[in-house]
Amino acid sequence: MLSLTCKTGIKAVIYLASKFDSGEKAGIMEIAEFINASEHTVGKLLQTLVKAAVINSVKGPNGGFYLTAKQRNQPIMHVIDAIDGKEVFDECGLGLSKCSATHPCPIHNDYKIVRDLFQDMCRQKRISDLYEPVNEGLAYLIG
Repeated sequence: MLSLTCKTGIKAVIYLASKFDSGEKAGIMEIAEFINASEHTVGKLLQTLVKAAVINSVKGPNGGFYLTAKQRNQPIMHVIDAIDGKEVFDECGLGLSKCSATHPCPIHNDYKIVRDLFQDMCRQKRISDLYEPVNEGLAYLIG
């Protein structure tokens, strides 16, 4: 459903949110290392997220990427929309281009239920809901 790039973007944003209370900014290398991702991929996605106003950045010696209080409270859907687009929630579970209610693939009806539930969760869950368990050691961003 979500691309690997989008999943990496969500992890990067959660990591940035975990820095909010300390007021620290994070660089590409630090983020990539923490979430075990390619610096190149992380750099490109962070640029995409800045352009979409999901996160902020500052250049210079004290620069880096960060979230504001308002950004920390945005739904995770904003990250998905910036990277994969909302269309990801309309895709067929088997990747067929012509799958629909009138022309369903073999898993259409079951997959639609799961996909819709996941979409609802992404609209309801805020970035702050996801970083707090990480900060408390109850959830992790790497395997």
